[in-house]
Amino acid sequence: MDKLFNHTGCNMSTDKRKHERYSALNLSYICEDKDGDILYEGMGRTLNVSKGGILLETNFYISPGNNLTLEIALEETLLNLRGRVIYCNESEGKKFHTGLELLEPDTASQAILHQFIKIFAEQQG
Repeated sequence: MDKLFNHTGCNMSTDKRKHERYSALNLSYICEDKDGDILYEGMGRTLNVSKGGILLETNFYISPGNNLTLEIALEETLLNLRGRVIYCNESEGKKFHTGLELLEPDTASQAILHQFIKIFAEQQG
């Protein structure tokens, strides 16, 4: 069986995370504060994805605790997800790595998310 590696090169067969992560796509997002007020909109890309969360690369710092509404184009389907920012760290090239815990998606979004993860698992080989 081939070993899977996440974007950091870590061997995912020894990774202690609850869900495997896979490379992903560009997306748009809306950032809201804890009260639901829209702070700004932006574009980013997913660095990896699992059933429980997504690691995003963004152009701006996003404060932990804020909520994001994501729109990801998956083939001809749009996947809309909501999540809470857990951390945001500056990376190379004035980009930020933003860890997002997914909030419970509706049934239709769960099915699309499962398809999304399956496609990226296949890309990994």
